[in-house]
Amino acid sequence: MERLQKIIANSGFCSRRKAEEYIQNGKVKVNGEVVKELGFRASYDMDIRIEDKPIQNKKEKEYYLLYKPEKVISSAKDEKKRKTVVDCIDTNTRIYPVGRLDYDTTGALILTNDGELANILMHPSHEVEKVYLAKINGILTPEEIGKIRNGVNIEGRIVKPTLLKVKKINNSTNTSMISIGITEGRNHIVKKIFAHFDYKVLKLKREKIAFLTLEGLQKGEYRKLSIKEVKRLFSYK
Repeated sequence: MERLQKIIANSGFCSRRKAEEYIQNGKVKVNGEVVKELGFRASYDMDIRIEDKPIQNKKEKEYYLLYKPEKVISSAKDEKKRKTVVDCIDTNTRIYPVGRLDYDTTGALILTNDGELANILMHPSHEVEKVYLAKINGILTPEEIGKIRNGVNIEGRIVKPTLLKVKKINNSTNTSMISIGITEGRNHIVKKIFAHFDYKVLKLKREKIAFLTLEGLQKGEYRKLSIKEVKRLFSYK
């Protein structure tokens, strides 16, 4: 048995917050009875309807790894009608991105209709590592490298990278390529780490989520995750 709003969200019908609005407004029926209690628990085999439309809880879960290109929004929809990451996936299922990448950031992004897995991967307590390759407009000093490795205070909270490695230095352009791993999920966190030392991130690419890499994918391409990979992601719970 699960909370009703969680079952609705896991079905892909809408977000959990929107599901709570439907429930409070008396628009949800379970086995023919209107339910208005947010604490109501139900099972996935019950007849759950929103505005008399049945949710599809028995629909097969889908899991994708996308190599997100630039100028694509990490959202299911965009008010400005810009291309979204969901537009990159050929499926009729209502999927959504797990977390986000900035408009100008490329790299690995998981999309699914499985709300439980999305919550596991995004919750900070599960410490799912994301590895990025950042091009910055400068060259880190040994002192700065040490400070970043020991943890940086970003907006009142310490961010300590799981990985920090200088991959390449270009003295002629005064730029560096830095590999950095974090378990943080806050917006623009990698950019904020380097901005703390007055460096600007010129390019940013997420190369890895947990054990998943972009191997075999080009920008804009995607692949389905295997059952083995999905089970391994669930093990982070």
